[in-house]
Amino acid sequence: METAKRRPRAGKRRDERVAAPAVSLIPLGGTREIGKNMMVVEFGDDIVVIDAGVAFPDEELLGIDLVVPDIGYLLENANRVRGIVLTHGHEDHIGALPYVLPRLNVPVYGTKLTIGLVQKKLEEHHLQKQAKLHVVVPGGGPVKLGQISVEWIRTNHSIPDGCALAFHTPAGVVIHSGDFKIDPTPIDGRHTDIARLSALGEKGVLALFCDATNAERPGYTPSEKVVGETFDRVFEEAEGRILIATFASNIHRIQQAIDTAVRCRRKVGIAGRSMRENVAVAEELGYLQAPKGTLVELEEINRLPDDKVVILTTGSQGEPMAALTRMANNDHRQVQIRQGDTVIISATPIPGNESLVGRTIDNLFRLGAEVVYKEVAQVHVSGHASQEEIKFMTNMVRPRYLIPFHGEYRHLAAFLKIAEELGIDRERVLIPDIGDRIEVSREKGALTGHVSSGSVFIDGLGVGDVGHIVLRDRLSLATNGVLVVVVVMDKQKGRFLSGPDIITRGFVYVRESEALLEAAKKQVGGALKEIEEKGITEWSVIKAKIQENLSSYLDAATGRRPNILPIIIEI
Repeated sequence: METAKRRPRAGKRRDERVAAPAVSLIPLGGTREIGKNMMVVEFGDDIVVIDAGVAFPDEELLGIDLVVPDIGYLLENANRVRGIVLTHGHEDHIGALPYVLPRLNVPVYGTKLTIGLVQKKLEEHHLQKQAKLHVVVPGGGPVKLGQISVEWIRTNHSIPDGCALAFHTPAGVVIHSGDFKIDPTPIDGRHTDIARLSALGEKGVLALFCDATNAERPGYTPSEKVVGETFDRVFEEAEGRILIATFASNIHRIQQAIDTAVRCRRKVGIAGRSMRENVAVAEELGYLQAPKGTLVELEEINRLPDDKVVILTTGSQGEPMAALTRMANNDHRQVQIRQGDTVIISATPIPGNESLVGRTIDNLFRLGAEVVYKEVAQVHVSGHASQEEIKFMTNMVRPRYLIPFHGEYRHLAAFLKIAEELGIDRERVLIPDIGDRIEVSREKGALTGHVSSGSVFIDGLGVGDVGHIVLRDRLSLATNGVLVVVVVMDKQKGRFLSGPDIITRGFVYVRESEALLEAAKKQVGGALKEIEEKGITEWSVIKAKIQENLSSYLDAATGRRPNILPIIIEI
């Protein structure tokens, strides 16, 4: 009897290998820059978004209030977005939600304090009723979002409830470190969950997004408790009022200030809207403890003896409208700086804010205060990992691919050196730009494409209506000033009836430049005469002639080229 032969299946040949599944990772913000953190984890038809933060404008973004990520790619794939998962409650990680959720109203997941801060932020924008907010517990089991399961793992940072995120996908596990440090003595007693991170490393981690903010700093980041020790020394020496300026979200720092105030039998007042709101949220949710009667209104503070007073305030960055800045300018309604006050600036200036902070410190000294800041005492420690902690995290997780984030390019370059010291091959360290698609699998990891991405500018109530052309015009107006030329024209006869009148702002001081402006009028008058003789009546041509003629004259006379705006009034 003949044995039946098994037919090969149609389709793939026997010697063909099935490609390992890959997960896509796309930074929409937060890489090669500081701020507006947003990452995408994508597998199959499922997209999960990590964080939605803002960046604060630099001096070139004139009139811009905030910068948020461009979510065009997410809107194009809105039916695939399963949710937004949050690492912690800092503005550069949650601040864009009021601008994202009206266009992409997906569920938002985060720890208790993080969601509490998000809730408050959405209330300010009247969005709390439509938002779908969900509280998760670190170590409490994963949240399943399509084929992607997300796990929150406790870490230390400068705000409570910070977490790393583990994404379990069919392609493997991807870990996002969040903003982290390894603090051996955290203020709230909640340590980084090293056991869980190590366990994931034992099983195998496909990729690690790692915080690179302090990749240039050798050693370890000091514990937050170091600041508390400095507070103790300053409080012991101060005989008058003590004012402490710090970030409103730095709940651990605020807790240490309150603890020291209680030990020194001082009452605590709070100045600054964001400080009051964050303290209220943290106290309500159990993340901030103050004995009854410790926190009092500023009106009551002013009735207490100076040696019984502590004031927590915003303004550590010298922001023009913040409480401490207004105090330093003698412009605060409730608190006036006076001789004998001690002011602690418990923060490091964000790059670009150094001059603002320096001016505030100078003004405080002028008013008679003693100012304690980072150059004279350890009143601030970072919430980000230094080199040895980055090495510790990498060795613990042992990822196949390493992706630094949360840093400008110099930080990412320093991160590369750390990876080299750890013996990690260069091709296993991926440094994407914003919008780059990274595909990682057990077989390979590479940049494979690019998606729509960029920055959206928030100007007052306008979202995205100010672009680079408007900013270029604003910069030109600020740099060169403007000169308006007004003429009245009888279009039918092609003759100018009056003018030119010249109005200028930001170009020259009119009272001291009358001769120059009279000469400019004569120059325009000559151009108008030529236009009449040639019978030119087209607006665009007339305006161009005026601009060309006057611009050349002013450049020769002053070496400057103001923005020239001709206005033609027809009758």
